[in-house]
Amino acid sequence: MALKMSDFKTDVFVDWCPGCGNFGILAAMQMAFAELGLEPHRIVLVSGIGCSGKPPHFIKAYGVHTLHGRTLPFAQGIKLANPELEVMAVGGDGDGLGIGAGHFVNAGRRNVDMTYLMHDNGVYGLTKGQASPTLRLGLKTKSLSKPNINEGVNPIALAVMTGYTFVARAYAYDTKHLKDIIKHAIQHKGLAFVDILQPCPTYNNINTKDWYAGMDRINSKTGKPNSRLYKLDEIGYDPVVHESNEDFKKKMVALEKAQEWGDKIPLGIFYQNELVPTFQERLAQRIPFYLSNPPAKQKISEETGSSAAILEQFFEELKTS
Repeated sequence: MALKMSDFKTDVFVDWCPGCGNFGILAAMQMAFAELGLEPHRIVLVSGIGCSGKPPHFIKAYGVHTLHGRTLPFAQGIKLANPELEVMAVGGDGDGLGIGAGHFVNAGRRNVDMTYLMHDNGVYGLTKGQASPTLRLGLKTKSLSKPNINEGVNPIALAVMTGYTFVARAYAYDTKHLKDIIKHAIQHKGLAFVDILQPCPTYNNINTKDWYAGMDRINSKTGKPNSRLYKLDEIGYDPVVHESNEDFKKKMVALEKAQEWGDKIPLGIFYQNELVPTFQERLAQRIPFYLSNPPAKQKISEETGSSAAILEQFFEELKTS
């Protein structure tokens, strides 16, 4: 039986602020799961602290609402314990690039086959609008007494340079495009990162829905706004690494596109490379029975409490490796 978006809805009241971009992200996730035919019991959502930490409450699937900045370690551990699960980490820019920045960087080195969605609004929405790591230098949002004194982190550039093999950006209010990007990310073989521009109507009064739509720069001839957003696939951009010798060039082009901001902001897939072995594949080379008998499928103990571990096979593999 085909799955529907409603199959992934819970009875928990969605308590985000009216107009929050998180509503679009939630809908896109539910639509993506349904269209891919992913059964709820095969999905695990892992979230951190902040407004972005709520999807496990609102989506019918397994979920872990974990510690601030520790979303990625938990998610990677779950995926490595049971490679058959579809694991998705969800967190905010403050959660992932503030206290969680070290985990963000080191996750790229491993290339675990999973997806990471980042709600990127430039502020700490849950704690009343302080500047987050992605807020640009010199901007003064609603809760700041003075302009931001720190330079902003570029999530796209950081992900490309630290080893993520799928790097994309989407916009929370363009739900259809966001849904398609999430589907591509899930289907990608390797670690996929999606930076989602998510307006916070309560605390970020600069990067608003109207700002992204270009309402502040109406075309004098047509009377229509000049949107700041455009899609990379509409200009013939090819993010895919087809041969290993293309990788450096593709990364440089992606980094160049990642610098575009202000008048023109690109959406879509910046970089994709499925030629890099996943962490699961690397483990299988070292422990050949890993994929057929991963930790989650192993019996931990006998009824008596004694260990059920059978180490003979592991020792034999070590002898012959």
